[in-house]
Amino acid sequence: MRIGLVVGPWFTVPPEKYGGTERVVDALACALVDAGHEVFLAAASDSTCPVPLVPGLEVSEPDELGTSLSELNHVIKAYAGLQDVDIIHDHTLAGPLYAHRPTGIPVVTTIHGPLSPRTAGLYRDMAQDTAIIAISHDQANGVPDLPIAGVIHHGLDLSQVAVGGGLGGYACFVGRMCPDKGLLEAVDVARQASIPLRIAAKMHAPDERQFFHDVVEPMLGPNEDFVGELSDPAKYELMGDAFVLLNPIQWPEPFGLVMIEALATGTPVLATSMGAAPEILSHGVNGFLAPAQELAAYIEAVKGISREACRRSVQDHFTAARMAEDHVELYARVIERFAAKAEPLPSI
Repeated sequence: MRIGLVVGPWFTVPPEKYGGTERVVDALACALVDAGHEVFLAAASDSTCPVPLVPGLEVSEPDELGTSLSELNHVIKAYAGLQDVDIIHDHTLAGPLYAHRPTGIPVVTTIHGPLSPRTAGLYRDMAQDTAIIAISHDQANGVPDLPIAGVIHHGLDLSQVAVGGGLGGYACFVGRMCPDKGLLEAVDVARQASIPLRIAAKMHAPDERQFFHDVVEPMLGPNEDFVGELSDPAKYELMGDAFVLLNPIQWPEPFGLVMIEALATGTPVLATSMGAAPEILSHGVNGFLAPAQELAAYIEAVKGISREACRRSVQDHFTAARMAEDHVELYARVIERFAAKAEPLPSI
């Protein structure tokens, strides 16, 4: 199968630091190649993913994150360069709505973000001629009338993630510098349990910097260590040396890649039972789920969680190979229906 992957223009694939979608697309591309498929990637031209890149695209511009002009310019060039593939898997918002995409090639898209009423309306319009993939059942169930062709959980290339010993004596928090990610709640949990907390967070956007300077920085004490944004190797080292990842999210996160990253290093997770967290964590097996104000009570119990069981939960359910296999099965169904001039795949 010849597969075209489209991702936004703002970060490289894989990303140097922040970039959950780009990290997932990199893992998917490599796993598809490992499974014997040809992959062509429309991404920022300075990407290092080891598959052929669509030529003529610009270098990554993180400062332009979310701007319509940069995305539209990127999408137009991406589709022009993907005229000879069997299917296009578009990870942007604008691409599936582009009126001049190739008429003879089916398109699927993945919803990577939250489904607000406004974005749900856009995806309903897309579903007229595009197969929609959700990244969790919680996300898919959030808008019952949106046709979802399939739910495919994210996966990791475990060869890139070493198992740590969890002997650093600290808890860690990894995420974005915003209230929804639960950093303030993580600090509270660590203080209740009298344990050190190491904080790694992306802080690019103005609202992220303001939240840090106005709210987070003034309340940090001697037991909290803010280490900034980390590369993947440094992040996995931080996670692997921690005895627990604190993830008290305060919104229905569609997936939560940080949880499977921590589990892959052998580190259990304490999280609130919001969004897709119950699809990733098995209470008492690879972590615990509870309201934020109750998580500190599980600190001692989490030390008894098997690090092997945490790693195994990723091996069994969240590998890049499994993610690729699920996508290929869906691609084949989409191509078959497209060739038969049928409607897009029915909702699951």
